[in-house]
Amino acid sequence: MLSNTLKRRIEWGDCDPAGIVFNPQFFRWFDHGTTMLYEAAGWPKQEMLARFAAAGCPLVDTRAIFKVPCRYGEDVEITTEVAEIKERSFDIRHRLTKGTTLCVEGFETRVWTVRDPARGLKSAPLPTELIARFRGEG
Repeated sequence: MLSNTLKRRIEWGDCDPAGIVFNPQFFRWFDHGTTMLYEAAGWPKQEMLARFAAAGCPLVDTRAIFKVPCRYGEDVEITTEVAEIKERSFDIRHRLTKGTTLCVEGFETRVWTVRDPARGLKSAPLPTELIARFRGEG
């Protein structure tokens, strides 16, 4: 399955007064990782949505397991990968590491949506070309 890794240095603004990353920051980083995964699939997010006439990929479920604290000044890597592809949604897994140490593992479920004049947004089947890219086939 498709994956992408981002590197970042933890900044003071990411942290609480004790210098430990404030947990909601991880979810912000994970969301960015998902956006960059679309680019790894070959399309910046807006281009991907336009190409397939989609409205977006809203987040419908998320959670994280916090294993090791991350602190100001540390360098971390966030690996984002497609974990599972369903008909109208896909699951993403994020792994934030310091060296070989897994610090945080995050999970998302996102739904493929299109615009419906009567209902606003509605789920739709994932495009086959996108599925192929998510599987690393294209």
